[in-house]
Amino acid sequence: MKITFIGGGNMASALIGGMLAGSRDASGISVVDPDPMSRERIAQRFGIATFERADAKALACDVVVLAVKPQQMPSVAKEIAPVLRGQLVISVAAGIRSADLSRWLDGHARIVRTMPNTPALIGEGITALVGAPGLAAADRDVAQTIMGAAGQTLWVDDESMIDAVTAISGSGPAYVFFFMEAMQAAAQAMGFDEAQARKLTLATFAGAARLAVSSEDPPAVLREKVTSKGGTTAAALAVLVEHGVQTHIAEAIEAARRRSAELGDEFGRG
Repeated sequence: MKITFIGGGNMASALIGGMLAGSRDASGISVVDPDPMSRERIAQRFGIATFERADAKALACDVVVLAVKPQQMPSVAKEIAPVLRGQLVISVAAGIRSADLSRWLDGHARIVRTMPNTPALIGEGITALVGAPGLAAADRDVAQTIMGAAGQTLWVDDESMIDAVTAISGSGPAYVFFFMEAMQAAAQAMGFDEAQARKLTLATFAGAARLAVSSEDPPAVLREKVTSKGGTTAAALAVLVEHGVQTHIAEAIEAARRRSAELGDEFGRG
């Protein structure tokens, strides 16, 4: 199976690196990118073929992965439409709906839309996928294999759920980093230097995440196990509850979901 990536940015690099680490043959992967520096970097790093333009030679493949910015997708799709020959098309561009992509591709329907997140850059991402109506099981398997090279995968049946995925896991790392910033700042305010505060914060988040992943207990139970009545943790959580932090988190995620839907409308006008 031959795979051509349109766009050689971070997400393409994460997927290519993951596939090569999984023993996929480099000769079956290529990248199209107009930037000569990007092409040189990719060729040196991965030892794969690169192309300046998405012409028939570049798209002599079985799968096309569209890994460009959402704003670029209409023009890129329209450029490759005349040279597509029925390949499976996988989009990793946020906010681009399958119907709009199909329209720009002159009615091409063999499409999988995906929503990865930035931990994919270290092979720890999670990607939601949704297939166009009638997509063959074999195409689903191919898409899952490719996107699974950068972490876990999750299929959804309704494309509108991609907006919710964007709000939870797509934007989710930023919420975690925001909390990290606050914890590190609090530690420094208590007298730790920056390096000490960072070490305490990162180790706490990494350890808690690994504990949650390895435990059969839900987060609520794990939280209760840390919380002694009248203790320090209870005092901290009481402040969070008093200020409605849980409610505000839910409101923030809903705002992200709404914005994702709005962006889909905006990008779809292309």
